[in-house]
Amino acid sequence: MQRKRILILPVALLCAVVARGQGSYKLEMGGAASAQIPAAVRSVLEPHADVLADAHGVPICEIWWRKGIPEQKSAAASGDVLYSGLSVGEFLGILRFPKAGTDYRGQAIKPGFYTLRYALIPQDGNHMGVSNFRDFVLLVPVADDIAPEQNLTFDALMKASRLATGTGHPGVMMLDPALQDPSAKYPSATQDDQGNWALNVELDVTSGGQPQQLPLALVLVGQYQG
Repeated sequence: MQRKRILILPVALLCAVVARGQGSYKLEMGGAASAQIPAAVRSVLEPHADVLADAHGVPICEIWWRKGIPEQKSAAASGDVLYSGLSVGEFLGILRFPKAGTDYRGQAIKPGFYTLRYALIPQDGNHMGVSNFRDFVLLVPVADDIAPEQNLTFDALMKASRLATGTGHPGVMMLDPALQDPSAKYPSATQDDQGNWALNVELDVTSGGQPQQLPLALVLVGQYQG
């Protein structure tokens, strides 16, 4: 997968990740996955990370995406589901916060490594109005999630993700619609109509046994105001 790795980002892109002073930021190519990540997880990750850094090159957030993500049509395919090719509980990659960060709910997330797993908001009264779309990614401490080939059930994922926050709620990161412009560059940062900023990437997936690329937008900046 070919990616343009240098991208100057506005300071707003970092607000939901970690509190920082004013300045410019950039997206760079990082190194191989850390040995702190269990070997079974490292073996399915891409060789380099996407690293969000400040103007002095200090890393803010690192993401190693999974390679060869199995893509299959989800039973949840509908108008309010953006990524129906992904399965609930599917492992998408690893995120590292060098310093404390926050999730989309504004919950504090401790420094460390977290798995990213795909999830859908339940269709019930407790989640009305959270988002126009049901797609989210949940954070799970990597020490508690060492089987990337195994999809977690919804209930198991909720329980595991609460370990990332230490609260009664999981650690959530919202997904936005992927870029529709065929000339779009990856990775890139865009702002949606809610004022959220998303990191746009192309994930390596396998569909019908064939390698493909799946555009995906992961919100790094933004907090639910409901």
